[in-house]
Order: sequence, then C-alpha cells, then structure tokens
Amino acid sequence: MELRHMRYFLAIAETLNFTSAAKRVHVTQSTLSHQIRQLEEELGQPLFARVGKKVVITEAGLSFQKHVAPIVKQVDQTLGAMKAAPEELHGELRIAATHSFNVQLIPLCLSVFIQRFPHVKVVVEELSGDQISEGLVRGSLDMGISYRPAVSRGLRFEPLYNEELKLIVASHHPLAKRKRLRMVELNGQRMTLLAPHFSTRQMLNECFEAAGAQPQIVAELNAISPMIELVRRTDLCSIVSENALSGESGVSAIPIESPTPVRTPGLLWSQQTERSAVSRFMADTIRQVVNQGIHIISHTSP
Repeated sequence: MELRHMRYFLAIAETLNFTSAAKRVHVTQSTLSHQIRQLEEELGQPLFARVGKKVVITEAGLSFQKHVAPIVKQVDQTLGAMKAAPEELHGELRIAATHSFNVQLIPLCLSVFIQRFPHVKVVVEELSGDQISEGLVRGSLDMGISYRPAVSRGLRFEPLYNEELKLIVASHHPLAKRKRLRMVELNGQRMTLLAPHFSTRQMLNECFEAAGAQPQIVAELNAISPMIELVRRTDLCSIVSENALSGESGVSAIPIESPTPVRTPGLLWSQQTERSAVSRFMADTIRQVVNQGIHIISHTSP
C-alpha cells in the first residue's frame, strides 16, 4: 500500500463519485478504478459498492477512512511545513558522529547545509556510538550519525545505507591475491580487531561463531586507522569497510562470504523530544547527499 492509494481512496470517500475524484487527484477514471481495485485486493474486502448509479462506502471503507484520514493529513501538514521552510532559518544544531562519518560525510553535508542556511550554528562532536546514544538520551545532542544501538533507549534509528565489511591484509600477505574467502577460512588466522565492547566487534564475533571459525586475536584496538597501519606493517589481518581504506596503499581488501558481515549506518535522534526545524533540515540534507551516491561513505567506525 502506498500513499497514493490512500489519497485516491479518500477522494472517492469524500465525493462518492469516481469522475469527480479522478479530477481531484489528477488521474484518469480508469487509473483511479484500477488503483482502488488493487487496494481492495490487498485489504481483502470491498471499500465501495454501487447501488444503482450511486457509489456508497462500505463498513470496511468507513473503518479504513477513519484510520487513513489522519495519516494523510499529518503527511500533508509535514510536507507543507517542509516546503514552507524559511530560507533564513536560525538556531543551533548539536550533532555527533563517529570518527568515520565525521571524516567525510559530515563535512560534505555541512557544506551543503550552511550554503542554504548560513545563519544556523552547527556544533559537531566526534564521539563513540555509546556516547552518541547517551548524549541523545540526556538531551545534550539533537542528532547522531552512527550504527544502530544495541539497546534503543528511546531512540529512533533511520537506516541510511548498507556497507559490506571485508578482510584486509598487507600486500605481501599469503591471502592478498585471493578474490574472496569464506568466513570459516579465518579459523586460526592472526588478527587485529576492535575491542570486545564495540558493536562492530560483537557482530563479527557472531559471524565467526556462525561459521565455526576461531581466529587468533593478537591485538585489540579502539580505532580503525591504527588497525590498518598495524595490518600494513605485520602479518596480521583485520575486517573493516573497504571505504575505510580510502587512498591507503600496501593493503588489499578481500570480500568475505558465508556469512558476509554487513553494517547499517543511520540517523539517530530521541523519540522523547520534539525535533526542531534545524534538525529536520539537516536530516534531509544527509539523506539527499547519501541518495545522490556521492562517494563519501565512509571510513568505518567502531
């Protein structure tokens, strides 16, 4: 079911006339009839009936109208507010991101945002995922960019995209020429990974367990950059997003399968406080930048 189905239904429910409703929503009468049939098939019951030459709404239709009318109204109000957003928006936005997103994504989004809203002050902090969640719960932050927190704590998470993590090894490593490898092949491999309290490490532990692999963890670090440098200088391997290698020399990235480790970065904000206009427009800017496929994503963060 899509928003247009709701709009078409409400147009008929309010006019009880397919011709008038079609004109209202700017489609042909045949298109409108087809869309309503699709909606009725999805719901499993008729929403309208013909009595002679008249169109009447069924009991199911009345119930559906009661539920969807406020939804469409809220959507229209939101769209109206967005379109009517003042170009001279003022205020302050407190945003935090993990290191990876703070390197490229945040500067790019800020460059777009402040050109449109030059009078908004943006305060950016680079924090860990747990610190971002704490700041949002405490109210010291308006928005965060991180991975989905293990515990929601009253936070809303909006996924932005999926990123695949890959094995990285030095160019002289025996695995460097492999096109891909299975997770089970990491059994016994000497590795450097993030410390156990990081969510990425916890996800990788689950992948190891699912594959029946027990790598030899030689070094645990709390940041991606030193891990990559350690891999470059030793026989250790690690698992990071390929984008974390941006411009890195002497390191090869190898796809992993069975299973393939995948992470989903996204926007975070508190469900307990009303979002400001500044926060909404920054979120919209971030979505636009990501959806345009600009190569900014991302140095992988813990």
